[in-house]
Amino acid sequence: MEIQNQTEERLKNEVIFNGRMLRIERDTVRLPNGLETSREVVRHPGAVAIIALKDQQLLLVRQYRYAIAQTTLEIPAGKLDPQELPLDCAVRELREETGYRGTMEPISTFFTTPGFSDEVIYLFLARDLVWDPLSPDDDEFIEVERIPWDEAVQRAQQSEFNDAKTILGILLVKGHLG
Repeated sequence: MEIQNQTEERLKNEVIFNGRMLRIERDTVRLPNGLETSREVVRHPGAVAIIALKDQQLLLVRQYRYAIAQTTLEIPAGKLDPQELPLDCAVRELREETGYRGTMEPISTFFTTPGFSDEVIYLFLARDLVWDPLSPDDDEFIEVERIPWDEAVQRAQQSEFNDAKTILGILLVKGHLG
């Protein structure tokens, strides 16, 4: 079976919106068959997410998410600052959101919604946690919760979390830990 070129060539780029967290672009592209169409893309600086384990318990954060008008229970996570390395961001975010720091092990890197966004998440496993808090961001109101690791895995497998990075993170680390 011959694999054909599926690359789309950008002909024109227009910035529709440029905010503090993301940029929206509209591109005119040429498809592999020669036709032209438009693509709208959300540009995002990237983020980290952390599976933080302390005494066989998973640290989670409960916070209100305005975009979905719900409070969610998620693994700690946060946006990369300009020029910030993912490992440095993971250490900072874990300290800001849970008060802990620990040894960080990279687990995976994945795109969140490649159909319309270039956001990438770098997933880390944090262990050997020690108390070393940083002040949370002014716009973050977070409660830390702990649940047993086995319960977290079961809840992820039974779709009891509604946050994709939390579900994927738990399941990837479960596979990693065996």
